[in-house]
Amino acid sequence: MINDETRMRRAAPLHTRSDLGAEATKDVASALNVLVADLFALYVKTKNFHWHISGPHFRDYHLLLDEQADQIFAITDTVAERVRKLGGTTLHSIGHIAKLQRVKDNDADFVSPQDMLAELRDDNLRLISQMRETHSVCDERRDVATASLLEVWIDEAERRVWFLFEATRRGDEPGR
Repeated sequence: MINDETRMRRAAPLHTRSDLGAEATKDVASALNVLVADLFALYVKTKNFHWHISGPHFRDYHLLLDEQADQIFAITDTVAERVRKLGGTTLHSIGHIAKLQRVKDNDADFVSPQDMLAELRDDNLRLISQMRETHSVCDERRDVATASLLEVWIDEAERRVWFLFEATRRGDEPGR
């Protein structure tokens, strides 16, 4: 039998204490939740392209996109867990992701390999910019732990951009 105290604990909102304060926690958690939505959307797009890549460089691109998708997915969990550590709540559903995501879906029946790589390159570039904006929120709210994590994720995204850029250019043109 469940007593009244147990019922009250079950009904109570989840709270994890942070010395950042309620407003800072709200601001950082909000920025991170949008980032979680973007990461999920980018993960799904990257896996979509991984599954549908074709052409003479199939194996290389297939493996590249699988590696990048795994990296993006791993970041997603860490970002969401950071929101919880701060005392916030994170995304609950695909619908919630769809409301917040800034990464555009690609539902085309066919996308050329070069267009896939270019689109993912551009999405990762935008993600870097959005991570920098989130870093600014963390700086303003003195959340050095989240800012430090973002610095690593920005570096990883820059590496993804680099690989996607190199895979889309002709070998005889100078790097730009």
